[in-house]
Amino acid sequence: MERLTGESLSWNCVSRHRGGKVLNIGPKAAGIDGFAGFLVSLGVPFPTLFAWVVWLVELVGGFLLLVGLFTRYAAILLAIDMAVATWIVHLPNGFAAGTNGIEFTLTLFLVTTALVLSGPGRYALEYAIFRRKLMLTPAEESATDGNIKA
Repeated sequence: MERLTGESLSWNCVSRHRGGKVLNIGPKAAGIDGFAGFLVSLGVPFPTLFAWVVWLVELVGGFLLLVGLFTRYAAILLAIDMAVATWIVHLPNGFAAGTNGIEFTLTLFLVTTALVLSGPGRYALEYAIFRRKLMLTPAEESATDGNIKA
């Protein structure tokens, strides 16, 4: 039996959620106009603009996380997206995901934040193309002088 690591757990959570977003499951299933209308009901300014921004961040960012390319950059944008969704939409509904609470979006926020801090795994496309992580933490930089090999 394979040992469960933080990397495999975060990969599993993110890929399952982002797969749903790519397949148009979730709040944007009604399309950009429907989602913009939902944002209007929440009092979000420039709802059509932000509907497009959320759609692009989740689609492109989800794809980039799925293949492991520009992982930290995509994870930062997705973490912001999930933090805003948690705060504006789900917080008033309590914790449980069954009542549209913060449980699921908070988990996604924490997972994407962990990806920002840890970076891509060794099987990420980022390693195959660039032979290193694109964004290093200060500890990684000092330990390896910026040359992380696959």
